[in-house]
Amino acid sequence: MIVDNALYREGVRVPVDCEISDLSAVRERCGPEDFVWVGLHEPEQSELDAVAEVFDLHTLAVEDAVKAHQRPKLERYGDSLFLILKTLWYVDEEDAVETGEINMFVGSDFVITVRHGEGGALHQARLALEDREQVLVHGPSAVVYAVCDQVVDAYERVVESLQEDVDEVEISVFSEERTNDAARIYVLRRELAEVRRAVMPLREPVNRFTTGVVRGVDPEAGPYFRDVGDHLARVSETVDSLDSLLSTAFDAHLAQITVRQNDDMRRISAMIGLIAAPALIGAIYGMNFVHMPELEWVFGYPMALMLMALTSLTVWIISKRSGWL
Repeated sequence: MIVDNALYREGVRVPVDCEISDLSAVRERCGPEDFVWVGLHEPEQSELDAVAEVFDLHTLAVEDAVKAHQRPKLERYGDSLFLILKTLWYVDEEDAVETGEINMFVGSDFVITVRHGEGGALHQARLALEDREQVLVHGPSAVVYAVCDQVVDAYERVVESLQEDVDEVEISVFSEERTNDAARIYVLRRELAEVRRAVMPLREPVNRFTTGVVRGVDPEAGPYFRDVGDHLARVSETVDSLDSLLSTAFDAHLAQITVRQNDDMRRISAMIGLIAAPALIGAIYGMNFVHMPELEWVFGYPMALMLMALTSLTVWIISKRSGWL
């Protein structure tokens, strides 16, 4: 559906006396220096076809915007640009990174944003941009900046949440408690891969916006995109660092398992020794040969019991001093 449809002139939103769904009426009021920003959320094919007819959007770009699930990219269709960004948000209870998508059609006098998924609502970005007239005067380029800035800020929040979870994993791996962290490490690495798939392809378009080589994006807006690029680079570096930490934590976890298994084997060996020595004495004593001197000795039975206890105590002392028990 159409969430908003606004006309902007010289950095200010211009009131229009028509419904936001009346795309043609709003665009007809657009002057030479004005532009229109239409926001849609999970539109039907028919809705997007109507928008495409009014703004002369390319068929292939419209098809991508309807289907969603595309990788971040920047493409040119005639005089307009088509930009795809992945939106991310974090569900802490499940250690899961959820994804959405924003598709942007950018022309000389219009910007159309098509949003898919729960995250990435652009209402706040629109309000913040309308309060910054000095940015909004850059026209459609200002909208591209505002949307990219909001998306990358969300990336930073997701990475901060992942950082907390990685810290928890490190504490758990090196704790004295017996923990099974392999499954959580795998989940976190998978979520980091999801973040990387959103971040890495976006760096090239943002760098191009920064240098002002993209026709249709105001070169004077380059410093704003440079700030977005810096944040994006920081997110990328943090993702690589967290992935490396998880790899190290997984190796340490496997090493801890090996050490614990060796400790268990030592304990088992010590317990076998505690049982084996008395069993050996009992087996010999139980042979009951006629010529065994202990059979007719009054203290033979107590001596056998004392010998069993003494051998078990000796094995226990040796095992304790060796750290096996």
